[in-house]
Amino acid sequence: MMKRIAPLLLIAVMLISLSSTVSAAPTSENIVLIYTNDVHCAVDPNVPEGTMGYSNLAALKKELSSQNAYVALIDAGDAIQGDAIGTLSDGGYLVDIMNALGYDYLTFGNHEFDYGMDVALSLQERSTGQYLSCNLMDLTTGTTVAEPYALATYGDLTIGYVGISTPETLSKSSPVHFQDEDGNYTYGFCEGDEGQALYDAVQSAVDDATAEGADLIIAIGHLGTDPASSPWTSEEVIANTTGIHAFIDGHSHSVIEGKQVPNAKGENVLLTSTGTKLQHIGVMTISPDGQISTQLVTGFTATDPEMDAYIDTIQSQYETKLQEVIGCSQVDLVTHDPATGERIIRSGETNLGDLVADAYRTVLGADIGMVNGGGIRATLSAGDITYGDLIAIHPYGNMMCVVEATGQELLDTLEVSAMYAPEENGSFLHVSGLRFTIDLSIPSSVTLDDHGMLTSIGDTRRVRDVQVLQPDGTYAPLDPSATYTLASHDYMIKENGCSVDFFSKNTLLQDQVLIDNQVLISYIQDHLDGQIGAEYADPYGQGRITITEAPSKEEIPKTDDLPTPLPLLLILLPLVYLLPKKLRTL
Repeated sequence: MMKRIAPLLLIAVMLISLSSTVSAAPTSENIVLIYTNDVHCAVDPNVPEGTMGYSNLAALKKELSSQNAYVALIDAGDAIQGDAIGTLSDGGYLVDIMNALGYDYLTFGNHEFDYGMDVALSLQERSTGQYLSCNLMDLTTGTTVAEPYALATYGDLTIGYVGISTPETLSKSSPVHFQDEDGNYTYGFCEGDEGQALYDAVQSAVDDATAEGADLIIAIGHLGTDPASSPWTSEEVIANTTGIHAFIDGHSHSVIEGKQVPNAKGENVLLTSTGTKLQHIGVMTISPDGQISTQLVTGFTATDPEMDAYIDTIQSQYETKLQEVIGCSQVDLVTHDPATGERIIRSGETNLGDLVADAYRTVLGADIGMVNGGGIRATLSAGDITYGDLIAIHPYGNMMCVVEATGQELLDTLEVSAMYAPEENGSFLHVSGLRFTIDLSIPSSVTLDDHGMLTSIGDTRRVRDVQVLQPDGTYAPLDPSATYTLASHDYMIKENGCSVDFFSKNTLLQDQVLIDNQVLISYIQDHLDGQIGAEYADPYGQGRITITEAPSKEEIPKTDDLPTPLPLLLILLPLVYLLPKKLRTL
């Protein structure tokens, strides 16, 4: 981890300035909760275009603090990962900035664990805000890792904040972060009993906070609303509990200004989420009599000079390295559909997915390269390519491995990868050295356990026609009994990522030899001579993954439209006249 070198005195002065309040008396006795989620290192305004930054957030907080008696700042997870500023500091720079902003309460998103459990725990200690999670358990002691809830009194009202972290963390961060050396889970997220274990943990925290004096319960969750996250979505938690009054959510990058969701008693709970990367900032207002409303602020352009200066002291430390040009691209390499703007990297082939998988296979000298769509986090525009560009694509700092794998293990891995298609899933695999078809007319027969890991694959398979690239450039059918070499990151090879545990006990030929973004640099500089060319021009890739759509109802011919075979008619018509006349006229 890089250490900050900014003068301590300057930083201290900035922190004092940022934490100070304006002298004018507030005009409202309202309680205002400013909330963020899934910021993913989006520190600067207008990066990506149209979003706000932490300086805007600081200015908004000051403005609202001048108008309201009570203001608290809340984050619902996934703040410290997603760009170079996180990668180069293992999330530490982000915690420092959030401390300067004065965050009060936070919960763990799945990406808070991407640098390891030890780092996550150290960042929790480093934070001046309080991390909350009612369901992150130390299984060796049976206790929660963080406090399950916290109480704060504002005037005559006491608010109970309950933190909730998604059990999907076990498969959407690195599983080994939560295991001991023997592969036994030492940390868990109350993931069992088809959701009931999580509901019980939340209910227990809500009941305890209420018994301790909370007038209102605000859940700070990192659960999301994606169907693939079931049975742990925010709506399912609300529907199976009572006592929550409002739910600030994260994880699925949903934009929810204020949706009423009925709880187990049919009482409405206000659900809200801000999207991602500060495209919105949430502002929840609680009146002195306990009425709750919320809005999402967008396009707030005022900035805070002290926060700008503080962020500059951090960014200046690595700016030179990030701007180093390592090559150029003649084409845009995409994660989103250029025609619709929708993200497709997690549901279908793209040219950027092809490039990354090619880099894995080529640089490490393997038969096959695989990379999950959820691990490709940014686009690459035509023009100069910098170190910062490649860190943005691969912000996790995963280490590269090569492992021996049987053809059957590869078939099973592809089947799991395709289980949610055509819906988005971070485990969707991009490949090099392979081509195959996903048949959407066949329902997925994959089943997963409570930890999100593969338990079985049924007799019907939607992945077919899997072929392997040969040395002469042709393709041949994959042999289930043959052994191939597979290049991927340690998340997939060693850490049971993408819901499969096929490779951790296989023969490792190369073990954590290069960091993932270094492989991209090597591929572009040494194998493409610094130029990404026309072979990657098609945004939808080179045709390695064919997805056949399930037929619509309109495409299925009606029974009475189907032709009757002529030979059958010639046989049946004479038989009709052999029947009694009465039967022939029925």
